Amino acid sequence: MTPSLRLPRLDPRATWSIRVVDASTGDPLLEHDPDVQCETASIGKIFLLIEVARRIESAVLDPDESVEIPPHLAVADSGILYRMRAQRLGVEDLALLVGAYSDNLATNALIHLCGLDRVRAVAPALGYERTSLHDYIRDHRSPEMPWTPSFGTARELSDVMRRLDAGDVHSAAVSERVLGWLASNADTSMVADSFLLDPLAHVDAEYQGIVLRHKTGTTDFARVDVGHARGAAGSVSYAVAANWKGVRSDLRAPVLDAMRDIGEQIRLLVTGLPREEWKR
Repeated sequence: MTPSLRLPRLDPRATWSIRVVDASTGDPLLEHDPDVQCETASIGKIFLLIEVARRIESAVLDPDESVEIPPHLAVADSGILYRMRAQRLGVEDLALLVGAYSDNLATNALIHLCGLDRVRAVAPALGYERTSLHDYIRDHRSPEMPWTPSFGTARELSDVMRRLDAGDVHSAAVSERVLGWLASNADTSMVADSFLLDPLAHVDAEYQGIVLRHKTGTTDFARVDVGHARGAAGSVSYAVAANWKGVRSDLRAPVLDAMRDIGEQIRLLVTGLPREEWKR
């Protein structure tokens, strides 16, 4: 693929970390401060899913094992498990809820099952120095708690998505299992918004033949989308993170505009369609 992506206008009030690479070669197609570390909200849940998949594939975990959620780890907000009558589910179902809805309660259940220290060690063991899942998800984060649930850089996050697609995270089976959970991600509001996929049904190739595997993260001061997109003309792995902590204005509108701009360029690149074909 020809490296033809351009950087959109980025609101200077936000801190950005951006990297898009050709997934087949690893060559950069677009970069902006790729080594700047951002708070990444739910993105670190990818490393939890990697650990769960590794344990299932090594027969340490039974995918049907029912998981009890300790009361002190109860959490709401993102996801649907906290609203369900039956909350004691199996490992595989909890992982799917994390991949599909970034489910906070399912996340805490799986972190507790695996152990927080072990989950924290997943990213460093894969060679990442500035990216990790750092803590349980909390309804309220007080000063004595870890400073963020997860953090990362665009360079490292785009790389983990490229390696997952290549089957290079522990094994092909582990990588495929993680990507299978991420395939159901229902949040296509950021970079992926421009792919025009059905948010609730894009496990297989969907609009214009695009196959998407991605994870998003959202807080009141952050938008982050990391993923892998494949089309008839090629594939890319990407990470786009924006933080505006401490800024008086809510920057979600200009941030999402820039993310969608990058997404449109990715769509053109991986589909190989000329611009006039986009709306057909």
